[in-house]
Amino acid sequence: MDALIHAHSGLRWILLILVLLAIIKGFGGISGNKPFSAGTKKTALFAMITCHLQLLIGLVLLFTSAKVSFEFEGSKVASFLVMEHLTGMILGIALITVGYSTSKRSQDDKKKHKRIAIWYTIGLLAILGSIPWPFIERLQNGGFGWF
Repeated sequence: MDALIHAHSGLRWILLILVLLAIIKGFGGISGNKPFSAGTKKTALFAMITCHLQLLIGLVLLFTSAKVSFEFEGSKVASFLVMEHLTGMILGIALITVGYSTSKRSQDDKKKHKRIAIWYTIGLLAILGSIPWPFIERLQNGGFGWF
């Protein structure tokens, strides 16, 4: 169980880096009128795959972790994880998936960059708002750390 928790916690940093790289490449392609290269497509794809992998690990933890209880009377940590974290993450991952899918179907390189940049940015904001950051006061005793 600890291995899954560490994998889920550590993978978030890889996910954030990949999504940020995809966003930077997306906005860079828009402003520089660059072609939608294989590298840009791979970055966006790996970011999306990492999001889906993170979701799968998170779902396993949701049903097996001692921190999560579906009876969350009085537990702000369980309430956050089951309601806010899960909902925000699924929303963010769905937005990133839509961004990748719509960019893939576009014919114009500028539209491909724009769709990656916009959808991934909105998805990243949903993800950042749903992470149980250690500085969130109501989660202070939940044992969440930076890694």
